[in-house]
Amino acid sequence: MGTRNLHDFQTTLKTRVTLSGFGVHGGKPVSLQFLPADPDTGIVFQHVDADGSGVEIRALVSEIGATDLCTALGDTAGRHVGTVEHVMAALMGLGIDNVIVEVDGNETPILDGSAARFVEAIDQAGIETLEARRRYIRVTRPVRIESGASWAEFRPHDGTRFEIEIDFESPAIGRQAFASDITPDIFRREIARARTFGFMKDVERLWAAGYALGSSLENSVVIGEDSRVINMEGLRYKDEFVRHKMLDAMGDLGLAGARFIGCFRSYRGGHRLNAAALRRLLSDRSAFEIVEAKRRARGRSAELIAVSAAVYAPWVL
Repeated sequence: MGTRNLHDFQTTLKTRVTLSGFGVHGGKPVSLQFLPADPDTGIVFQHVDADGSGVEIRALVSEIGATDLCTALGDTAGRHVGTVEHVMAALMGLGIDNVIVEVDGNETPILDGSAARFVEAIDQAGIETLEARRRYIRVTRPVRIESGASWAEFRPHDGTRFEIEIDFESPAIGRQAFASDITPDIFRREIARARTFGFMKDVERLWAAGYALGSSLENSVVIGEDSRVINMEGLRYKDEFVRHKMLDAMGDLGLAGARFIGCFRSYRGGHRLNAAALRRLLSDRSAFEIVEAKRRARGRSAELIAVSAAVYAPWVL
């Protein structure tokens, strides 16, 4: 079977790179480092304390501790790393398989509210191709989950594709849909710069409850009481809202343990539904298989073969 836009070999970064900012929920300063990693390491978050001690948390759906305001990995009553979705989206979008993400706080920096600064950091570090072959999770039959009016599903597809639709009562957003196969170029150009968003009335309520303390117009698109975007610069895309929802979905599904070959579709989704859909897929071994690319023949697309080896055991939930 030929599959488009696939890379035969695993990747990591050529060197380490650091970003600093504030956590969107705690409002505290936080630094994040991307460090190169060996083949088959996967994505691993390291929560590091001031004394140098810490804990490793693998970027897998089985490690999700909360999906209320963001996707958080680890024990939310103890050491954990929150708001991982933008980091994971950048890594997935650019095709990074192995990296250590070192964080000195309980959440990653929000930066400008998109994945753009993480993309810049990865570009600064450079991408290195490793000797080990990349493995993929290929969807072999449809899997669907519903929650009220919301739903999400995986379907077989020749490539990695997202089809996201949102529907808000606010006239500033309304009903928007965005669909695309994912390549690094498409991610950079069409998705990475889409910012998180919210309503001023909700932000004020969260502030009063001690949440979203780092949220501001510098890192969020905010809709005012008059249903207008109050950011002076306006929108980066005319449909920035749904593109950010696609960015979030990419980050959440990056917790599969490997890139998937298939199409993910959702309507009125969010972090909780994304995680539930991924769990549903990975709990059904008849719905997917692990494949890797055979050696390419000149002038032909990659041929994929099923393999028995695990990909970071993503289905151990």
